[in-house]
Amino acid sequence: MDYQNRVGSKFGGGGVAGASEANVDRRERLRKLALETIDLAKDPYILRNHLGSLECRLCLTLHTNEGSYLAHTQGKKHQTNLARRDARDRKDQQLSIPPTQSNVPRKIFLKIGRPGYRVTKIRDPETRREGLLVLVHLPNIKEGVIPRRRFMSAWEQKKEPPNRAYQYLIVAAEPYETITFRIPAREIEDEEEDATGWNWSHWDPDTKQYNFQFMFRSHY
Repeated sequence: MDYQNRVGSKFGGGGVAGASEANVDRRERLRKLALETIDLAKDPYILRNHLGSLECRLCLTLHTNEGSYLAHTQGKKHQTNLARRDARDRKDQQLSIPPTQSNVPRKIFLKIGRPGYRVTKIRDPETRREGLLVLVHLPNIKEGVIPRRRFMSAWEQKKEPPNRAYQYLIVAAEPYETITFRIPAREIEDEEEDATGWNWSHWDPDTKQYNFQFMFRSHY
């Protein structure tokens, strides 16, 4: 292809770059900049599979080499997902901040063991999204107490060595012991933003049943 005789170019200058060439050049500059400034060893979302390719566990994308992965981390999709995860982690941290001893006395109660529960895998037949249905039976729950649940990252918990492949679902209700489920580290759909009705929770004070269902966010 003759690059020297394009309109607007000077002789010997190589021609005016088109949109595709400009995009290639931009991605290459971003890749070089990322290689110089980013330490992949500290990236919690990178995973090398058995084929030697690199996976982004945050965006569920596949990359042939480090340069391709680093270029992806500078893109809009990865940055948007990072912002979402950061907002959710801050929300979880706010829920987990313990009260100061000077202002609120520590609650002491006798734990009576774990409640009965059942966990069932579910799937939306239309969108093929996967999720979990959790049923918890709390016949001896303390009067006036409402069961609570939240999700915890692998680095927040202290019981097991952190594993980026998992996160934890925690259910608490006095005077029962807190129960924890290890689930895949996939993004959870927000119950308030779900218009399909698959994400819900319900506490029945008459039957003492706490039931909830949540779906993993689909990236397809």
